[in-house]
Amino acid sequence: MSETIHTCQLPGGMVLVAEEMPWLRSAAFTFLVPAGSVFEPKERAGLAGFTCEMMLRGAGDRDNRQLILDLDTLGVDRSESVGPTHIGFSGVALAERLPDVLSIYADLLRRPQLPEEQLEAGRQIMLQELSAVEDEPAQKSILELRRTFFADPWGRPHQGNEPGILAVTSDEIRRFWQNHYSPKGTILGVAGRFDWPTLREEVQRLFADWTPMETDLPAEVVSPSSVRHIPFESGQTHVTVGFETVPYRDENYFEAWGATGVLGGGMSSRLATEVREHRGLCYTVYAYSYTLRDKAGVLCYSGTSADRANETLEVMVDQLRRLREGVETEELDRLKSRIKSALVMQQESSSSRSSSIARDWYHLGRVRSMDEVSERLDRLSAASINAYLESHPPGDFTVVTLGPRELEVSLGVSES
Repeated sequence: MSETIHTCQLPGGMVLVAEEMPWLRSAAFTFLVPAGSVFEPKERAGLAGFTCEMMLRGAGDRDNRQLILDLDTLGVDRSESVGPTHIGFSGVALAERLPDVLSIYADLLRRPQLPEEQLEAGRQIMLQELSAVEDEPAQKSILELRRTFFADPWGRPHQGNEPGILAVTSDEIRRFWQNHYSPKGTILGVAGRFDWPTLREEVQRLFADWTPMETDLPAEVVSPSSVRHIPFESGQTHVTVGFETVPYRDENYFEAWGATGVLGGGMSSRLATEVREHRGLCYTVYAYSYTLRDKAGVLCYSGTSADRANETLEVMVDQLRRLREGVETEELDRLKSRIKSALVMQQESSSSRSSSIARDWYHLGRVRSMDEVSERLDRLSAASINAYLESHPPGDFTVVTLGPRELEVSLGVSES
């Protein structure tokens, strides 16, 4: 299918990027606002997410209840996310309702009520989310791997911590919103059925007079160690390993992505075959790429019994080290088949596409069309991946374990 992509930069710096999908009846949107967890003070961990929670409790002339009712009446399937650099607000509705939906989100972003009388209710939601992570050791171990692998504040979990959440005040939430919710750096991705001149005019009406703010990115603080153990009373141990890869904007990203997919993407991957199927060491194992704008890592996870955790770690690291020897064409062909199926499904989803084009604009300053991605995948070969692995061999591993006993970490791991 032919792809038509439009862009428009508003006076305050906000960028609208939109892709027409006229065969659909829906239209989806994704706002990326540069107000993520890296901007919160360290002693107020969780402030970015807390601010997002409070913004949803009334905007413009709508109180909390009316805001929810109006979005439900418009049939909006919505979600919010907190990342290191951005807060994401996403949704999808019937195409003819998109202008009314965007009008509500203009109020939400620019004119939130942030009602002080609902602060404690919002705080309880934040504490419940934090407790949910503590009750999910698999999720907690991955979050702790990211915290250790990436320099602070880039690896900081968006859920924050209990002291930070308990200390947040209404004034701090309002200041965070005032200082970081700005058109400069904000991206609005729209995908689905729409009329471009009408959409552009509506977005300009809603956001053209939004006043920009200047925000500097924080300085990095180097992690003190590449090996950590988190005591956790359980019969299971959660083993995570990370190593550096290239970020999404790098010209070798697709080669790195292909290597990661062969390593740990799906039940036919090397980790699943060797760690789970052949040796029966774990019930789940996988690897995926996690990318910031200028730094990225391959994050690997396995959940296993405490008495087999050391062996699991050793086999995982062995597979990571063996990856530098190269991948086989058959492995890559299986991966390509699975990913091309996912691309076809993305062509049928306005939600997926609005998120993708907003992310592309942040990382690349342009949008990769579906045709471009498909063509790039076609050019991906075992030879090109192996050339990448020769110059970027996995190594200098970061290891984080969560379980009843600390593991012996030595194979291929450099401790600091």
